[in-house]
Amino acid sequence: MIEFQHVSFAYEKGRPVLQDVSFRIGRGEAVGLIGANGAGKSTVMKLLLGLLQGEGKILVDGTEVRRDTLGEIRRKLGFVLQNSDDQMFMPTVYEDMIFAPLNYMLSREEADARVDAVLARLHLEELKHRYNHKISGGEKRMAAIATILAMEPEAILMDEPTSALDPCNRRLVINTIRELGQTKLITSHDLDMILDTCTRVILLSNGRIAADGPAEELLRDRALLEANRMELPLSLMGRG
Repeated sequence: MIEFQHVSFAYEKGRPVLQDVSFRIGRGEAVGLIGANGAGKSTVMKLLLGLLQGEGKILVDGTEVRRDTLGEIRRKLGFVLQNSDDQMFMPTVYEDMIFAPLNYMLSREEADARVDAVLARLHLEELKHRYNHKISGGEKRMAAIATILAMEPEAILMDEPTSALDPCNRRLVINTIRELGQTKLITSHDLDMILDTCTRVILLSNGRIAADGPAEELLRDRALLEANRMELPLSLMGRG
């Protein structure tokens, strides 16, 4: 579903952020992209969405990410931003959710049905006509996920989906992510969330892939994590 082939990128000449990064993510996989600050995680997301252009080749469902394919690429990818306020730009949850389906040329009836189906699936019917500025942070994060699901993307990208959430809302978001059937690429410093939601982890360090393998295996490797300026998930602290 997603493939990086020898991708490199630098914001400034001579100071590469990514160096010869290659990986493949199969359809339906749930992959956590982890690394210390500055490792290149956000750059991977921006390159995948075509917001940046680097060297090498990036494919989404077999289509290369280029300026002339961005419309097709972005219909396949849904991006849940770290700050929901940057994503929810309409007055109400309903207006945000219906915006993309209408722009995809669905009829109002078809778009309404899609919105209602997503809200019912996430048990968020009570948020439909709520004003975005009057709902809590946790509700807004769930509404942002609902907005992306209304687009019916084939893959979902998430940037720090549990940041700044209280324990109850964090668990709600984690349970929702686990139930999503789409291909998922999630960046986060919340390694317990990654352990709960992803079957595979790609560890970036200094712009390169330091490790790529099963989440259960990599996230239990204290030496590997500490060598790359990270710590064990809290749930694994104190274990063998």
